[in-house]
Amino acid sequence: MSERRVDVSTAPMDVAARETNRVLKNTYMLLGMTLAFSAVTATISMVLQLPTFMYLVFVLVGFGLLFVVNRMADSAKGLPAIFAFTGVMGAALGPLLNVYLALPNGPNLVLQSLGGTALIFFGLSAYALQSKRDFSFMGGFLFAGLLVAIVAMIANIFLAIPALSLTISAAVVMIMSGLILMDTSRIVHGGETNYIRATVGLYLNIFNLFVHLLHLLGVFGGDD
Repeated sequence: MSERRVDVSTAPMDVAARETNRVLKNTYMLLGMTLAFSAVTATISMVLQLPTFMYLVFVLVGFGLLFVVNRMADSAKGLPAIFAFTGVMGAALGPLLNVYLALPNGPNLVLQSLGGTALIFFGLSAYALQSKRDFSFMGGFLFAGLLVAIVAMIANIFLAIPALSLTISAAVVMIMSGLILMDTSRIVHGGETNYIRATVGLYLNIFNLFVHLLHLLGVFGGDD
């Protein structure tokens, strides 16, 4: 009888690969469900014709829930927490979308923003998955850029400079694109093993990418 030999040198690598694939599968499955749930709450928010200031209210509530999600990510309570978070963030989009849909070319702008967001996300995610490059080296630069963008956003609330607003949105689109690459590569290389936290990171990238892409397209194409 022949004995089956196991190459112990490759066994840990196989286990790591299976774990990475599991995290990727769960992350994209949960991301799809949370995006669909956000679309439902966004639609409800639009139908209710909530005032524009509710966008900021919902976003602030959402970021409060973000801390809850991170605390509960390692337990069964993490799933209802992430749906509460993404539901609130979806509701935030309702008042914003109503503003853009009221523009002359509003429906086209929203569709273009959705299409552009999907194209950027799937394109960059596919590149990170196929190339298997480690984009963690971008972390410091992206974090610094994000801090600068946040400070500029707060300053522009008082300054109200249109050119600065456009510059901020363009910068955020670039930063979110970089974060999609980095967050996807972190999963691939085992840097993120919790699929709930991984989903939250990618969801926020997509959310901010869509909002700021919509802003840019609204400025340049809203009068068509």
